Amino acid sequence: MIVVLAVTLAGAIGGGVGTAQAEGSRSSYDRQLLFYNHSYGVLDRETADAIEHSGYLADFADFQVRTTTGTGGQTWTGRYLMGRETYLELFGVGDVAGQDGTLGSAGLGLSTERAGDLETVTERLRSEGVADPVAFLQTRDFGDGVPVPWFDAVLTTTEYDTFGAWAMEYRPEYFADPRGHTEPASSPGDVGRERYLSDGYLTHLMRDVTSVRIAVTEGDLADTLPLLRAGGFAVRTATGGGVVAERGGTTIRLDAVPRDQAGLRQVDMALNRPVQQRHIERIGHSTLTVGPGSHAVWTFTGNVDEIPGSPGPTRTPTG
Repeated sequence: MIVVLAVTLAGAIGGGVGTAQAEGSRSSYDRQLLFYNHSYGVLDRETADAIEHSGYLADFADFQVRTTTGTGGQTWTGRYLMGRETYLELFGVGDVAGQDGTLGSAGLGLSTERAGDLETVTERLRSEGVADPVAFLQTRDFGDGVPVPWFDAVLTTTEYDTFGAWAMEYRPEYFADPRGHTEPASSPGDVGRERYLSDGYLTHLMRDVTSVRIAVTEGDLADTLPLLRAGGFAVRTATGGGVVAERGGTTIRLDAVPRDQAGLRQVDMALNRPVQQRHIERIGHSTLTVGPGSHAVWTFTGNVDEIPGSPGPTRTPTG
C-alpha cells in the first residue's frame, strides 16, 4: 500500500524541511502517537520477479501480489508480506509511476492507533519546525469506480531524493466497508494496525516486522527526523552515520548515504513460533535467513556489511 503522495502532491509546497540533527535516545513526548505501519522498497526486476514467484515466501508469510488504485486513479502493483500489526511492501522498477518507481526508492508509513491522534502529530510537527505540514486524503477503489476514503496522511514535504515518510490515520469509512475485510474496533476510537490487518498471519511463520533498515540521503533524513520526533520515537545518532528510532515495537534505522547507494537494506521479523535450524533462502539479489529461534532477517541489494556500522545479516531482531 504505497501512498504515492509525491506524485499527487508534487509542487504543493516548496523545498524540504532543511537540516536536522538527531538528539538523544529519549523522546521529548510522554505519549507515542505514531507506530511503524509498513515500509516499501523498489528492487531490481530480477529480485522483484523472484519474490513474486517464490514458493517459500508463500509458506513463510501471508503473501499477496495485488494492484491497488488510489487517489486520482494512481495505481501500483506490490508484493506484500502481511503480519499481525505490520507489513512489508516490495516493488520492482516501474511498478509505481514516476520517481517512486525508480531503483532504490523507498518509503515509510507511520500510523496512529487512536482516532484524532493525527491532528496532534500535525501540531507537534509545527513545534518541530515544520511550518506547513502537508495534509492528504488517500482513497481506495475496489473496482467499481467509486473511491472509498482510506486514510488521512501528513507529510513534512513533497520534495525528496529517493525516500519519503508520512504519518497516517485510517478512516472510519474504510473500516465500515466490508470489502476492506477489517476487524471490529476493540475500543472506542480504535483505528489501529491490528484492526486493519487480517489474521491471515496465524497460519504462516512470519508474525511482524521488528526492525527495518533503509539507506537514505542526508536531505531525506533531515526531512524525516521531525516526523519521527513528532510521532514520539526516541531518536539517536547511529554508529557510522544516520539515526536509529526506537519505541513502539519496531526499530527504524536510516543510514545516511550518497544518492546512488540509497534503498531498502534489511528487514528483521518476529516469527509465530521458533524454528530449530537456520534456513537460508536466496531470492534474486536478496537473502532471507530464518532462525534459529523466533526471528528472521532479510537483506537486500548485496551484503549489508558494506554499510558502515552494520551488525551483519544474522543479528537478532529488536522490538
